[in-house]
Amino acid sequence: MPTKGEVCTDDQGLHFRGLTFRLENDLFADTDQDYTNGVSLTAVSQDLPTGFNPDCLPWPVRLHADLIARADPGFWHDGERVTRARNVALKFGQSMYTPADRSRTDLIVDDRPYAGLLYLGLAWNHRRLNPHTNVETLDTREATIGIIGPMSLAHASQDWVHDRIGAGKFQGWHNQLGNEPALQLMRERKYRDYRGPGPVIPGFAADRIGAFGLHLGNIETSASASLEGRIGWNLPNDFGTYPIRPGDENRPPSPEAGAALATARPRPGVHLFAVLEAKLVLHDFALDGNLFRDSHSVDRRPLVGQAAVGLSVQGPLAGHGVKLAVMRVFRTREFSEQDSKHGFGSIALSVDF
Repeated sequence: MPTKGEVCTDDQGLHFRGLTFRLENDLFADTDQDYTNGVSLTAVSQDLPTGFNPDCLPWPVRLHADLIARADPGFWHDGERVTRARNVALKFGQSMYTPADRSRTDLIVDDRPYAGLLYLGLAWNHRRLNPHTNVETLDTREATIGIIGPMSLAHASQDWVHDRIGAGKFQGWHNQLGNEPALQLMRERKYRDYRGPGPVIPGFAADRIGAFGLHLGNIETSASASLEGRIGWNLPNDFGTYPIRPGDENRPPSPEAGAALATARPRPGVHLFAVLEAKLVLHDFALDGNLFRDSHSVDRRPLVGQAAVGLSVQGPLAGHGVKLAVMRVFRTREFSEQDSKHGFGSIALSVDF
């Protein structure tokens, strides 16, 4: 853990380099059920130097760093690995889930509950290189807090959108899960072969990115493993593209600490990507219902598979770095009563200041 000091200068504070807006909806897959909509807005900071002064950071970020130091001190220690850089990501989002039949007002016992989640997330990212294996890793520790139930405003949000697009409203929201505080802690490691210090892998190239993650809390308790393959021109020198989830920010710290690459404008590029993920789920609020009170639930399947294919384009626009990624996500059945697998579309727009 970095040592504390007494004097803070402006360059030691937390400064943000860009935003990412994500929208996911199953209308892109011509359905309106299950995981039916998700939105998030993420702000990602500039790189923090090794040995930064935590007293110079806002108290929530400092508190999270202290908790990591106590519960997972290895996150701050490098051993034989070379530290590239660290950064912080702040996220605000909402997710909503509905059964298939929008017209029924009664409790549909053989379909998933109506459920909503409104949340805030705070993540630390730590990029490192193992000089012996030439493998880069991105370690992420993310804490998410929020609210499940009517206070998530999922019902009002869906009605507002459906009014604007002329779609029929779901009539059973009064059966949704009850209000309950939400908490989730996540640790994840992504890894890839080191491909140099630049903001892109120049020219035509292909690579692969692996990831292992653990999630603990009443939002979701699970373990996951994934593999992403990419091919294209001027691949971003990052750790891939993901749907909305903890650790989804695709602008990690710079490949070289102190190289100021986090603020470099991206070179134009385009690539195709595909992601395969397997997950062992022990708890999912949207299927298991409320944890601290009786509620509707379904027979959750413990093993879930997910695949995604997409296209990502980046380049300078009006003096800013811009990246647009679109993907189609396919998910296996999550509960026994589910008629078929589920699909949705995801759009992510990132802008660097």
